[in-house]
Formats: sequence, C-alpha cells, structure tokens
Amino acid sequence: MQASRTTDFTKGSISRHLLVFSIPMFLGNLLQALYNTVDSFWVGRFLGPEALGAVSVGFPIIFALVSIVAGLAVAATVLVSQYYGARQMDSVKRTIGNTLVILGLSSVAISIPGVLFARRILRLINTPPQVMEMAAQYLQVFIAGLIFMFLYNALSSIMRGLGDSRTPLVFLFYTTMINIALDPLMIFGIGPLPAMGVAGAAFATVIAQAISVALLFRHLSRVTNLLPRTRDQWRPDWQLTVTTFRIGLPAGAQQLMVSLGGLVITSIINTFGATTVAAFGAASRLDQFAFMPAMSTGLAVSSLVGQNIGAGKHDRVRDVVRSGLMLTGGIAAVISLVVMAAPKLLLGVFTADTMVLGAGATYLRIVAFSYVPLSLMFAVNGALRGAGDTMPTMLTTVIALWAVRVPLARTLSSIPSLGVKGVWIAAAVSPLVGFLVSYIYYRTGRWKTKAVVKRSQYPEAAWAREPELAADSAGGAS
Repeated sequence: MQASRTTDFTKGSISRHLLVFSIPMFLGNLLQALYNTVDSFWVGRFLGPEALGAVSVGFPIIFALVSIVAGLAVAATVLVSQYYGARQMDSVKRTIGNTLVILGLSSVAISIPGVLFARRILRLINTPPQVMEMAAQYLQVFIAGLIFMFLYNALSSIMRGLGDSRTPLVFLFYTTMINIALDPLMIFGIGPLPAMGVAGAAFATVIAQAISVALLFRHLSRVTNLLPRTRDQWRPDWQLTVTTFRIGLPAGAQQLMVSLGGLVITSIINTFGATTVAAFGAASRLDQFAFMPAMSTGLAVSSLVGQNIGAGKHDRVRDVVRSGLMLTGGIAAVISLVVMAAPKLLLGVFTADTMVLGAGATYLRIVAFSYVPLSLMFAVNGALRGAGDTMPTMLTTVIALWAVRVPLARTLSSIPSLGVKGVWIAAAVSPLVGFLVSYIYYRTGRWKTKAVVKRSQYPEAAWAREPELAADSAGGAS
C-alpha cells in the first residue's frame, strides 16, 4: 500500500501547500525544541544558573559534531523529492536505504571521539570552571546517543521529500511527552532511579529520541511500500553515495561553519562570566522558537522546489519562492515585535535570577532585529537546496558568519563601552548580509542547472504506468 500522506506538490495551490506542509514541521520543530527547553526549565529552575549554563554551553559542540551528517539528511530530502516528483520509485527506495546506512555508520564514527574528547573540547571554548564537570556529563551522554538523533533526522527528511510532514509530528509528540515525564525522574531521582542531575536530562532526551526512531521505522515498514525490502536496495550504492555527498557535504559544511562560528561566539561570551553565559543560554532558547516558522517554511520550500524541478515545472518554482518569502517575512516581523516588547516576561520561563533576566533582555532587544532578514534567507536557501544547489548556501554562510559576525563580534566586544553588547550587535547585522548575498545569487538563475533528475529521463507518460501512485497523489495528503 502506498503511503496515504504523501503529497504531489506539482499541482494545486502553492500557498496552501506551503501552509499545510510547514505547519506540521513547525509543530515538530517546536516539540523538538521542547526536548532541550524542558531540560533547561528543570535544570535552570531547580539546579540553578550554573547548571543552566552547563546545559547551554554544550549545544554549539553538539551542533558541530552533527553538522556534516545533518547535511546528508538535507541531501535525502532533495533526492527523494526530485525522484518522487519524477516518479522514479525504485530510486526513492535506494535513496532511503543508502541514506540510513551512511548515517548509521557516520553516527558511530562521530560519537566515539566525541565522548572521549568532550572535556578537552569544553576547555578549548573557555568553559567556566564552575560549570565544567556538569557540562561534560551532559555532553557525553548526549553524544553517546547521537545515532538516534541522526536516524530521526534522516527518516523525517525522507518523509518530507515524500510530501508527508505529519507522520514525524505525530510520533514526535508521543516521545516529547515521554521526555517531559522522564526529565524530573532522571534529574532528581525517584524510587530506584538515582539522582543524575544534568546527566539525567541528557538521558531522558536520548531515550525519547530512540522511541521516535523506532516508531518511524515501524511506520515506513507497515504503512508504506517505500522502506527497502531487498538486500540490493540496502546495499551501499557508490554512485548514489557520491551524489548524496555532493549535495550533502556543502549543506553539512554550512551547518559546520555555523556551529564552529557558534563555538567562537560562545568562547567570546564565556569570557564575560557565568551570568552572561546563563543569559545567553536562556535567550538563545527563545531564538530557537523565533526561527522555527522560517526554518519550517524553508524546509517546505525545499520539498516543493524539489518535486517541481523533478517534474520540470520551473515556473512553479519561482512562485514557491515568492510565496515563501512573503510567509516567512510576515511571521518574523510579528515575532520580532513581541520579543522586543516583552523580553523579560519570555525569559522568565527559564530563570528568576534578576541579573540573568536583565542581561538576556538586552540580548533579545538587539538580536530581534535580525529575525526578518534571517527568515528571508531561510526561504531563499530552501529553494537552492531543493534544486540540489547547496554550495552557494554554504558560501553565503561563510560570508555572513566568518566575514561579518565573528570579526565584528571580536572587534565590538573589545570596546569597553560596549562589552558583550558588541557580540549582540554583530549577531543582528550578519543575517542581513547573508540574505542579500543569497537573494542576489538566486536571481542569477544558475541553480536551475543543478537538478539531479532531468525531466527528459522520465516522461509524463510515466503516470500511466503507476496508476495507484497517480491516484494517491492526485488525492493529496489525507
């Protein structure tokens, strides 16, 4: 039986597709962020500012470790969506099998050195001594369970390429509830469970992510016919692997540049003391929520662009980008106003410490100006990724982050009258540069030549050879 929730994005209202497809992804991103936000709530409220800083300081490191592999998940969306748009279903199955094998092996290769060198990495980014031990405990447990994060992201990316953003959301909701229930049990210890502190928060997250993976595999196996079932479909395909890395490595390198830049920025922030570290940790959680609508819409743009390029419908691609820009820009403007109007009220979810609240509010009032240009950049980069043209998005990040934000943060923060405010100003300026560079490249139209699937490879008559698939897709998501 073909998956009932896969959707054909090559027909129908583009605005409706973007909204219907991005809303479940937004809710999914919201739930995903709740994993770490729940950790921050329990840790910050009951274990204190130093414990909150310990949890927060490890995230740039985690992001750095997973960035290259996360790029392969981006490649999975691109390949699956283009093959699905062209109706090359055997290639869809081979892509799924190849992606899962690559990511499974990669997770093991990253987790082992990550666990072994966690403390050394924390020292390299100037982690304050008073949070070092707690940060190392949290980081080591989290890294040991990266395989579940990798596989969940891969499976979710595959579902998005097929036009299904609701199934990952449903399973993620279940496991988020489990994480919420496990956090206090494992942090504070109840009954036979020992009190594990910040390490318990990491254990709860890993267990919840493992459940998400199990449920997604079960769904692909029982509800669709797209999970590879033959040894040949699971066997690593060299040509497909090369294509996956060609698309995924620039996307992963982009995330790596972001994460390494985050490490540099974090190392600068760490020199201003534990209060500033805790304020940045709490405020950056709110940043995650602020960016989520744009991130979700950018992912939706990638899937819509991928399917329409696979189908050879370039005019619809242009309309997808226009709709994506309008949607993300409008939402980001509203969020910016809310954040600037009530920063302390929002930060109060994570901490009651007045010094942390004051420092965090200053950060939010400055950085909120970046929400609109950053959201627009997500939409444009989503289109380029959907076309399989991931190198320009990486170069855009290098320019915005390493040519603008990092040097500007170092320079401005060294001015006594600005101090750490200089870091916040740099964070507000760099996304505008990134958006302008991305949009200028998009207007050149060079991304049109990067499609993996050429329409001539699979003519329109293919629909007649797959009546069940055609009937299902014509009905859209159900």
